[in-house]
Amino acid sequence: MKLKPLGDKVVLRQMLAEETTKSGIVLPGQAKEKPQQAEVIAVGPGGIVDGKEVVMQVAVGDKVIYSKYAGTEVKLEDEEFIIVRQNDIVAVVVE
Repeated sequence: MKLKPLGDKVVLRQMLAEETTKSGIVLPGQAKEKPQQAEVIAVGPGGIVDGKEVVMQVAVGDKVIYSKYAGTEVKLEDEEFIIVRQNDIVAVVVE
């Protein structure tokens, strides 16, 4: 099963949370903060959204940083995804 986003929506797969801090302290499950970094899984077509022309600026496979409280969490076939609007993505990570 695949997710096909509409309009300016983007489907993201969240990166795994760090198990330890940089100083080596192991974090218990509830102390881990969800990362705001994710991989783009699917991109909507863009077009006219809310009366404005939207050109999609991210592509499948991009690593991005998104707003902390953005999007809708969806669980599909035991995998969790986040669906956000393109304007909730604040940066593309370039390695």
